[in-house]
Amino acid sequence: LTAIPCRLACGDVEGRLETLFRRVRAIQSKNGHFDMLLCVGNFFGTTSETEWAQYHTGVKKAPIPTYVLGANDLETVSYFPDVSGCELAENITYLGRQGLFSGTSGLRIAYLSGTESQEEPAPAYSFSAKDVAELKTSLLSTPNFKGVDILLTSPWPRDVESFAKSMGEIDAKKCGSKLVSDLAASLKPRYHFAALEKAYYERLPYRNHTVLQEAPQHVSRFIALADVGNTSKKKYLYAFSIVPMSLMDPAELVKQPQDVTENPYRKSQETQKNKASLCAEEEPASQFFFDLNKHQGNKRPSDGKERGNSQPKQPKTTSQVTGPCWFCLASPEVEKHLIVSIGTHCYLALAKGGLLPDHVLILPIGHYQSVVDLSSEVVEEVTKYKSALKDFFRSKGKRYVLFERNYRSQHLQLQVIPVPLDHCTSQDIKESFIAQAQEQQIELLEIPEYSDITQVARPGTPYFYVELDTGEKLFHRIRGRFPLHFGRWVLASEALLALPERADWRRCAAGREEEAAHSRAFRRDFQPFDFSLRA
Repeated sequence: LTAIPCRLACGDVEGRLETLFRRVRAIQSKNGHFDMLLCVGNFFGTTSETEWAQYHTGVKKAPIPTYVLGANDLETVSYFPDVSGCELAENITYLGRQGLFSGTSGLRIAYLSGTESQEEPAPAYSFSAKDVAELKTSLLSTPNFKGVDILLTSPWPRDVESFAKSMGEIDAKKCGSKLVSDLAASLKPRYHFAALEKAYYERLPYRNHTVLQEAPQHVSRFIALADVGNTSKKKYLYAFSIVPMSLMDPAELVKQPQDVTENPYRKSQETQKNKASLCAEEEPASQFFFDLNKHQGNKRPSDGKERGNSQPKQPKTTSQVTGPCWFCLASPEVEKHLIVSIGTHCYLALAKGGLLPDHVLILPIGHYQSVVDLSSEVVEEVTKYKSALKDFFRSKGKRYVLFERNYRSQHLQLQVIPVPLDHCTSQDIKESFIAQAQEQQIELLEIPEYSDITQVARPGTPYFYVELDTGEKLFHRIRGRFPLHFGRWVLASEALLALPERADWRRCAAGREEEAAHSRAFRRDFQPFDFSLRA
């Protein structure tokens, strides 16, 4: 078997060639051969002259073929005599201002030198929108283009932190280039390396396709590297193995890791497209919707069109009630003796005729029909209640199953039912839902963990949705008839809670005094976990 070649990527060298190459030699002596070193950020610095002269004149030689990006400031432009790329010294090659480098192994490496400029033409140490457009056009016009193996830029892409963990000390609002974001979104690199911020940041991998709407594609990984020899000992060298995309089995190429997230750039791209029609107060996750009525995945701009009116989209508000509502907190219809917690935007109530005594509902105080209709403030509090209920039930040796049926209902009801941890695993629960869905010819699809339901259903879409306290989710787009008590039937089945006699809530109804007693007991036990009491 042929070993997979290993590569190294490096952040800002800033002229510290001896420090860099000494480290590279140490890595090679310990871990074996690396076939190339890719350098992003500032390769030269203000004190480069003495060290560089030894390599430039051939007195010293880089221990590994080294490929570098161009200048990021006026002071270092003179080190790069040919804008189209050239050999700077033995084993050190300047790639050029922009283009595609294809190594003998078949790797496709796209590169863009410099920092973003609004000027046209851009200075010698910068790139403009025209430069990025030319690079995109040259690559996207390639027959059967699927993406590139590696993208090298000096600036970070703007918005890269969306759907991922915090970037720490880096100010996400000030960091990065929008043009680089646009380039990364179009070229779909499997690895994207950048520098300039003197920080190490490895983002969770993100997907390049729309879940449930497009065929799976490979994932992308963004890695920012710190400066060479930094005193904080932040990571500036990154070793990785990669088989060229062109040589990979298609099924292996598109495998999705467990921690994959949504694409961080689609949100900003859609915002730019619809900037004129979007309200500034609109929450990011709702800036586009997927048209589930079409066989191919398309993003539908949230501009109010195709929804029966031509008015600009407004911030989310509560729906208009068309009749008596049993769940609006201000309604006289609400059975208030079942309420166990009241927050600012949501409340908890025991289910009437619950499957179990601790079967609870999460409900918005205002009138919202479904999760995808909720405002950002309500979503935030729903998330808090989920977290509190998870901790509460786990303290009792249980895990919860949550489901929502947005079909023949007026007010959002998130049904939360606990299942003993030692009774079944989360995989057992998923398999039971999927098996019973198949029996009834219901297509129940798994949504990746880091996805959000607002990205697979738009307001007004009938759907059924299941969520485990692990974050795993199942989704069904209702297109015709749907059994109203499907979620309850599955949980009551012999495979899970083995309570078939309680599948129908009407057969589980208790008297008001008994219900009130259950509410008092739940409220007492839940009190240590109830964040609303600490507000």
